[in-house]
Amino acid sequence: MKSNRRTFIKTGALALAGTAFLNNSSCAAPGKKGIIGLQLYSIRDDMSRDPLGSLNKLAETGFEYLEHASYTDRKFYGYTATEFKKILDELGLKMISGQNEMGRQHWDEARKDFSDSWKFTLEDAAILGQKYVVSPWINEDIRKNYGDFRAFLDVFNKCGELCKKQGMKFGYHNHNFEFSEKLNGESLFDIIMKSIDPDLVVMQLDTGNLFDGGAVALDVVNRYPGRFENVHVKDVKKSDETGKYESVIIGEGVADVRKVIELIKSTGGAQVMIIEQESYQDATPMESVKRDLEVMKNWKI
Repeated sequence: MKSNRRTFIKTGALALAGTAFLNNSSCAAPGKKGIIGLQLYSIRDDMSRDPLGSLNKLAETGFEYLEHASYTDRKFYGYTATEFKKILDELGLKMISGQNEMGRQHWDEARKDFSDSWKFTLEDAAILGQKYVVSPWINEDIRKNYGDFRAFLDVFNKCGELCKKQGMKFGYHNHNFEFSEKLNGESLFDIIMKSIDPDLVVMQLDTGNLFDGGAVALDVVNRYPGRFENVHVKDVKKSDETGKYESVIIGEGVADVRKVIELIKSTGGAQVMIIEQESYQDATPMESVKRDLEVMKNWKI
C-alpha cells in the first residue's frame, strides 16, 4: 500500500477543506464508541475493477468512514481529488484517512523542504477532507544506520508540522520489521516511538502485522499507553502453508482484538478504528469486510 506543486497552499480553500472535517463534531469529538472505518486495500481487486460500484456496496453495507490505499499521478482510484470527493459525498462516505508512503525522495535536505510531489499529496488529501495522512513503510536503506533512521524520523515531525497547517495529522503505520529489527540494541519501533512528537505524528498501530515481528499488541499498548488514536483493526492466525500469520475475520484469530481495542480506549486512544483484512479464506473480500463490520458493531466499542 504505497504511493506520492509548485507552491504549497497553506491558507484559503484547501486549508478550509482540511479543517472542515476536523471541525465536524462526529470527528473532532467521536464519543465513546469512536469511529469505525475500512481500509480500501481490503477490497483492492473490487476497487480496481469497479471503484464506483464497490463504494456503493460499502455504503449499503453500513460503512461511513474509509481509508484509501491508491493515489497515483494525483488521482485516487482513477479520479482527481475533486472528482473523488464528489463521489464520496454523493454516497455519504468520508475519507477520514489515507496511506501514502513518504520516502527520501520527498525531502530535499539541501533546501530543507518537501518535494512538490509530496506537497501535492497533502494538498489532495486536504481536498478529500482527510484527518490523517499515513505513511505505511520505511525503506530498508534508511533502516541500516541509526543516524539515518533518526534523521528520517525528524522529517516525520516536520511533515507533522506541515500537515497541521492543513488541518490534518501525519501518521506512520507499522508492519513487522519495526519489531524484529534493531539499531543500537533498540527495536525500530521503540526508536520511532521515542523520536516522533505525539502532538505532530500519530502511530497507526496495526494489531495484526506485528505478530510476524515477534510482538503482541497487548504488550505494545501497555508499553505506550495513550499513543494510539488511529488503529488498524486486524485479526490474524498462522497459515499452515507459509508458517506466517494471515488475516482472518475479526474475532476469529489470535490477536485478542477486542481486548486490545478496549485497552487502547481505556488509556485514551482508539478514536478511529480502521478495519483491514488482506486474506479471506473461503469468503469474498466484500463478504469478509461485511462480517468484520458486524463483529465490530456487536462489540459496541
